[in-house]
Amino acid sequence: MLAGTPIGDVADAPPRLAEELASADVVAAEDTRRLRRLTQALGVQPAGRVVSYFEGNEAARTPELVEALAGGSRVLLVTDAGMPSVSDPGYRLVAAAVEKDIRVTAVPGPSAVLTALALSGLPVDRFCFEGFLPRKAGERLGRLREVAEERRTLVYFEAPHRLDDTLAAMAEVFGEGRRAAVCRELTKTYEEVKRAPLGELAAWAAEGVRGEITVVVEGAPEKGAEELDADELVRRVRVREEAGERRKEAIAAVAAEAGLPKREVFDAVVAAKNAVRD
Repeated sequence: MLAGTPIGDVADAPPRLAEELASADVVAAEDTRRLRRLTQALGVQPAGRVVSYFEGNEAARTPELVEALAGGSRVLLVTDAGMPSVSDPGYRLVAAAVEKDIRVTAVPGPSAVLTALALSGLPVDRFCFEGFLPRKAGERLGRLREVAEERRTLVYFEAPHRLDDTLAAMAEVFGEGRRAAVCRELTKTYEEVKRAPLGELAAWAAEGVRGEITVVVEGAPEKGAEELDADELVRRVRVREEAGERRKEAIAAVAAEAGLPKREVFDAVVAAKNAVRD
């Protein structure tokens, strides 16, 4: 059984979480020390065996837990915050259990993804969760370029010490004017939701931001539904060129997206090139 745990305020824990923690035969926890603090706050004492289950031992411990499940034991999996397997350990165990035709269920709990979406002020009817971006700058830009034209709202997790670089990269690839929200310390005492265009958020984050971070970014506008200035046309062509497209192909694609003649995009690119020379 997967069990969602509070992402901040322990009062958000569902009653079933305490019941399952007290009755499970095995409790697999991402961090046993955090589990101890949680059980103390909930006033429960696990009756079963407590084992660690984190990124470093997930592969080795999964067969052990599947064996326990196959033998009839109730295994409860919890992570530090939120729902297991969502950018946390859990997927490998679920997949292994499903393969053995073992029933898997869940205790629903708080979710940073859904909470941030709801608070962002951005469209929530369609969205996609992208998890953590790569740490290396080149790989990070590459991943962002893959979704540069994604029209659904995008949700990311990020470490506070990388937030400024990530927002700057987003502004470069998506455009400084793309709307976004940085959700910090959700449900905690110092909760903050900063809503602004990516360019402004990047400048704000450069001063330093602390806490658990979820970033929500507006999806790309519908093709042909926006008026783009010359600088934005040139930026989009450059993004495509950096991703490996030939200039001619990049210009044609950007023109199609914006509903403009290819000649107009070409002229903007040439003008920008001449301006750099001058």
